[in-house]
Amino acid sequence: MDGPERRKLHQNNQRYQVRFSRDPVDIAAAQALRQRAFFGADVMLDQDRFDEKCLHVLVEDRHSGALVCCFRLLVLAGGRDIEQSYSAQFYDLSALYGFDGGLLEMGRFCIDPAYNDTDIVRAAWVELTRYVDENHIKMIFGCSSFSGTDSAAYGHAFATLMRRHLAPVRWRVGIKAADVVRFVSGATATPDPYKAKAEMPPLLRSYLQMGGWVSDHAVIDRAMNTLHVFTGLEISAIPAARKRILRAMLSSSG
Repeated sequence: MDGPERRKLHQNNQRYQVRFSRDPVDIAAAQALRQRAFFGADVMLDQDRFDEKCLHVLVEDRHSGALVCCFRLLVLAGGRDIEQSYSAQFYDLSALYGFDGGLLEMGRFCIDPAYNDTDIVRAAWVELTRYVDENHIKMIFGCSSFSGTDSAAYGHAFATLMRRHLAPVRWRVGIKAADVVRFVSGATATPDPYKAKAEMPPLLRSYLQMGGWVSDHAVIDRAMNTLHVFTGLEISAIPAARKRILRAMLSSSG
């Protein structure tokens, strides 16, 4: 990538720095982390045809130099281009064809299993905020993944998503994958909010805190050994208080 995509991203705090990949070595490091995080092994690299189309973002521990988190970004000019996304393989996204404004797909988000630090997700979101501002993005979307394919393990989470976080009707995505779990049929009748929060992956919790929404079903991805839901976040819908927090963090990051 040329131009601003090549620049080093600003540092978020004293421990973590976030930057775009510079070369194939960086991308291979991200693919190795993805392999370890998603499959629990180092014998291969997690890679697919979308890697060549995306910007790869690395979150590193400044003290050790270790890569602790990575994800990739695919920029689309508008809803008419959404079929180019990774998510379009699994979801009927025709409702979003008419979305007017820049879209950003965030994918393959993972954190090194050896790290358990909420500042990692925070650092990623601060720099994502910067990128969204600089590139006039109007919606962020992607697939939020639950580990494993046993939907019974996520009854409280799925019931909460169904009751409180479904996509607006105008953006409601349809079923495309052959193997899915519908929230209506599989959700717990009376979800416990604390259990629901514990069952949700950190990235999805972050989306929802900012006003994000999800599909009404989860796709069973046996190749990845995950259940994932389509997740969208309209920038204009982020609560004012949450925007102030992100802006303050962005300002303090330099």
